[in-house]
Amino acid sequence: MKTHYQTLPVTHPTGEYNVIVGEDLLPNLLELARINGPFVVVTDTNVGPLHAHKIEGALAVVTVPAGEENKTLETVRTIYDQLFAAGLDRKGTLVALGGGVVGDMTGFVAASYMRGIDFVQCPTTLLSMVDASVGGKTGVDMPQGKNLIGAFKQPTAVIADLSTFQTLPPEEFASGMAEVVKHGLLANEELLQRLESGNWKLHPDNQSLIFNLQSLVTDAIQVKRDVVQEDPFEHGIRATLNLGHTFGHAIEQVSGYTVRHGEGVAMGMVAAANLSARLEECDPALQLRIEKVLENVGLPTRIPSHLDAEEMYHYMGSDKKKAAGMMRFVLIHDVGDAFVQGNVAKEDVLAAITAVQE
Repeated sequence: MKTHYQTLPVTHPTGEYNVIVGEDLLPNLLELARINGPFVVVTDTNVGPLHAHKIEGALAVVTVPAGEENKTLETVRTIYDQLFAAGLDRKGTLVALGGGVVGDMTGFVAASYMRGIDFVQCPTTLLSMVDASVGGKTGVDMPQGKNLIGAFKQPTAVIADLSTFQTLPPEEFASGMAEVVKHGLLANEELLQRLESGNWKLHPDNQSLIFNLQSLVTDAIQVKRDVVQEDPFEHGIRATLNLGHTFGHAIEQVSGYTVRHGEGVAMGMVAAANLSARLEECDPALQLRIEKVLENVGLPTRIPSHLDAEEMYHYMGSDKKKAAGMMRFVLIHDVGDAFVQGNVAKEDVLAAITAVQE
């Protein structure tokens, strides 16, 4: 195997696994992920035709409809049915090949099929590489909110093949940059400065910059890795990884998921910074810095005006991050200093939303 890759070990309460980042990894999946027995690939209608053929030897390839709107218990049921039809037993492995939606659903199926089987994450989007594939959170959406049904299920390996970016639409790559920006804001000033300078950008005629992208992805994953190792079940610091997400999830839902996850998170981080400044928890200049870096990576910084603020607030009330009946918001003092705040007045939340609407 000639491919060059970087390996990040991740420890958790019941063991450890490796996150492997590099090019042309999928053809070497069995060796890299140490899959010895039968396995089934779960993918979607976008990714399957592009990349499933790179993984040989599967009992079956289960293909589900692409899109957040299909991350439901109904889709999970169809996956179970196809696993039974393929004859996958308790010693088998599921391989999640796709973005965050496929990874979340496949992990949830792996946690519950025959009371739990192994699964490997093969994220094919920037967003899923730097966020959803690491940390063991799995789940599906309900009409009441995102990810309300789920489980903690750690993968046995994460294989992040950067070659899949060659087929990733530019808007999806930009969507993933929201999580990279978030990780820089939370814990890596140097990473944030790289995004601000723009020296990470890929140019089609300069393949040497692939290494730059590999280091960017690895640095972003490392932030997530360090947090989830410290707080695997989100009892403390891990909640700060939801910076921008309480607003972002509500924006996604009210838009009928026409707003991508990363776009919602980007808008949500701006709203969270506005709320932080409104509550005198940060300098208003921080919001401007966040807006500028988001614009640099091709992300929106304003919530569409046709999305109703009251409706967004309603969906925030169903957010799973609520505790003891109280909404909790991840706010920010400065780069590297985010915190969770409860008991935020409704009028302040609505004011922050409307302040960042276009």
